[in-house]
Amino acid sequence: MPTTTLTLGRALNAGMRRAMEADPKVLVMGEDVGKLGGVFRVTDGLQKDFGEDRVVDTPLAESGIIGTAIGLALRGYRPLCEIQFDGFVFPAADQIITQLAKMHMRSRGSIRLPVVIRIPFGGGIGAVEHHSESPEAYFAHTHGLRVVACANAVDAYWMIQQAIACDDPVVFFEPKRRYYDKGEIDETAPLESALPMGAARVARAGTDLTIACFGPMVKTALEAAAAAEEEGRSVEVLDLRSLSPIDYPALFDSVRRTGRLVVAHEAPVAYGLGGEIAARVTEECFYQLEAPVIRVGGFATPYPPARLEEHYLPDLDRVLDAVDRSLSH
Repeated sequence: MPTTTLTLGRALNAGMRRAMEADPKVLVMGEDVGKLGGVFRVTDGLQKDFGEDRVVDTPLAESGIIGTAIGLALRGYRPLCEIQFDGFVFPAADQIITQLAKMHMRSRGSIRLPVVIRIPFGGGIGAVEHHSESPEAYFAHTHGLRVVACANAVDAYWMIQQAIACDDPVVFFEPKRRYYDKGEIDETAPLESALPMGAARVARAGTDLTIACFGPMVKTALEAAAAAEEEGRSVEVLDLRSLSPIDYPALFDSVRRTGRLVVAHEAPVAYGLGGEIAARVTEECFYQLEAPVIRVGGFATPYPPARLEEHYLPDLDRVLDAVDRSLSH
């Protein structure tokens, strides 16, 4: 099959383009998404090809972006909103949590809001707070939303199309420090051939321990698994991909086979998604666990200045330390 080498950012662009070509009701909207092509150039060229009516440069008002998208969705459109940086989503939290997430239930199932909210998230680009945050737990805790995170170019290409096609509102997290990682993509394959958006993916098979992760931490976990292999340890890396709902059957299956689990994410460990995952795995896999579930993540502080982010972000050494502690039980 013919494949194309694309970065994660360009794969998102190609996926959006394919969805816009297939459905004239798909609209792109956000700050600087049109003429500039987005601050990360993910929407580059879309306004030129589809026009200003379908790729809309909005005012600097996140609440207005999401509120307008809700109105458009009520009128039959499929808005694709970009929040320029992760920390900028909070002004839109009211619209997302009290309106977007609740409309389907409020209408007793008669109204659907197929709105996608793209959020570049995580650190690693030398920025500061409001530009390097990991707010996924807020939205995973908000029922009525689907929350997903791509980790590589292939998933970016397919998952953005699946999110646009979904009739539920989707919060789509993109690991900004992985925008330039490349992958081979078959752009001629049908959407139905891709792994379902809600399914977890075994990124690397193993037998001794499972690392559950998502987004930017998948690459770090794979590096940790490769390093552990040099010491004779077989580590499985499970890319969750969907954070709400989580593919618990795949996670439980992996943990039951390996007997150990490390959960890794960039967000602070305290009150993070890893705590929910640890609780569920402990409830369901208690008798198969050979060690306590260990969480690896950021510290319980606001995101630090850029010169300290390498210390703040979970890196290869911190993941390997968790692997060693688990295997020592």
